[in-house]
Amino acid sequence: MSEVQPSSSAMTTAQRLRSIFSGSVGNLVEWYDWYAYTAFALYFAPVFFPDGDQTAQLLNTAAIFAVGFLMRPLGAWLLGEYADRRGRKAALVLSVLMMCAGSLMIALTPGYAQIGVAAPVLLLVARLLQGLSVGGEYGASATYLSEMASREHRGFWSSFQYVTLIMGQLLALAVLILLQRFLLTSEQLHDWGWRIPFVIGALAALVSLYLRRTMVETESFVGQSAAGPSRHGLRELLRHPREVATVVGLTLGGTLAFYTFTVYMQKYLVLSAGMSKDDATAVSAAALFVFMLLQPVVGALSDRIGRRPLLIGFGVLGTLGTVPLFSALGPGVSPLHAFALILLALTAVSGYTAINAVVKAELFPVQVRALGVGLPYALAVSVFGGTAEFLALWFKQRGSESGFYWYITACIAVSLLVYLFTADTRRTSRIDRDSAGAPP
Repeated sequence: MSEVQPSSSAMTTAQRLRSIFSGSVGNLVEWYDWYAYTAFALYFAPVFFPDGDQTAQLLNTAAIFAVGFLMRPLGAWLLGEYADRRGRKAALVLSVLMMCAGSLMIALTPGYAQIGVAAPVLLLVARLLQGLSVGGEYGASATYLSEMASREHRGFWSSFQYVTLIMGQLLALAVLILLQRFLLTSEQLHDWGWRIPFVIGALAALVSLYLRRTMVETESFVGQSAAGPSRHGLRELLRHPREVATVVGLTLGGTLAFYTFTVYMQKYLVLSAGMSKDDATAVSAAALFVFMLLQPVVGALSDRIGRRPLLIGFGVLGTLGTVPLFSALGPGVSPLHAFALILLALTAVSGYTAINAVVKAELFPVQVRALGVGLPYALAVSVFGGTAEFLALWFKQRGSESGFYWYITACIAVSLLVYLFTADTRRTSRIDRDSAGAPP
């Protein structure tokens, strides 16, 4: 007999917060581990790729970062089906276990000088495992938070997925700043100090594993399970081609902008704007902190005015403002000026990040929701988000860096067209039909 779960619709605010925290904290750890790779790439790139100049070394580490993204669709498929069949909680526990294993591999792998080509190979294997984990995490986490939230505040509650995602990135940067400025010399960071954040990530994963094992399953999944067998999997998902295409279209511009202004920007400030590594890290961390605080504000706003106006706002601002903004972030820009420009860009991107999870969850019926949210999203992120840093460095290496700015502009413009022709999911949410007993 299955365990009787409390109804999420009858939960108090404190109980709802506890459940959302349990679901979110693992998301924080997963994204901390994921971003620690790029935050510390400036230090460990020579350990695994000793030949070439700094741009070439970073290009190699960015290529592995991109390859890790190629595993995300597979992770989204496997863990998405698992979440739809066995529960959101079970999938979230499994994903954090895989991330822990990948972090330990990176922390313990010797460098190229010790084991030769096996070093970058093992680094690649670790990133592939983490790619599987993150690919499954997004769909299960977005679905869990959206289903756990009350209808009136679904945009607000689900925005905490990106709060914890950004917090994970901030923690990676905080560890970097702490090691850079207070604990280790530059030589120690290059030699062995870069391994510390991956050890921290693996240990934190054990804590999140305990919290996720105590999570409450969502009412939507429990209700579907109680109703008897239903159709799951990829074949069932393909019965919703419009929704799948919508997820890809609304994601491609947003994910490219997000990874450009959060992941690549630290390196851009060093390589193109001429900042020191310390200043670039501090500027990135400060902008990300404010960006994190914006997520629940924008999420709550979507509960009042709808999801579509915010998506359109991001699309318009991103299409018109990307090239001028990068042009202003040129050589000699001051840290304060750079902070203001990056924060301006991230404020616009919040129109996508704060609500994209709930928009996708509201598109699909419960029996394929985790798979429908995760798989098309992972495909779009792999193609556009995961390659952002690689393409930026490739354009720079070829001496045509401005081509990347126009590439971002074009992708956001495509997503803007999708936003213009998509119904506001706040008014058409399929999550509302779960409790109402309406057919999918």
